[in-house]
Amino acid sequence: MIGEFLMSFIISNQKEIYLIVTLLLVAFLYGYVYHLYSSQAKGKRDYEKYANLALNDNLDDEPIEPRKQKSNKGELDELVR
Repeated sequence: MIGEFLMSFIISNQKEIYLIVTLLLVAFLYGYVYHLYSSQAKGKRDYEKYANLALNDNLDDEPIEPRKQKSNKGELDELVR
């Protein structure tokens, strides 16, 4: 009974549902792009380094970001070299 009602609702309103889903996906996409540009502009992360990752992927290449060592019971995090 609920399945039949749900299917008839979806079929009768599929244009509106398609429009709403498309607008939501566009809003999420623009939000994500804004997040990327604003975080790069603020200096939190440099995404141009990640763009070169495909070219500089050998084991002896310099890492993009330094790794942090996991802390053990209150010790401070130190960079691993």
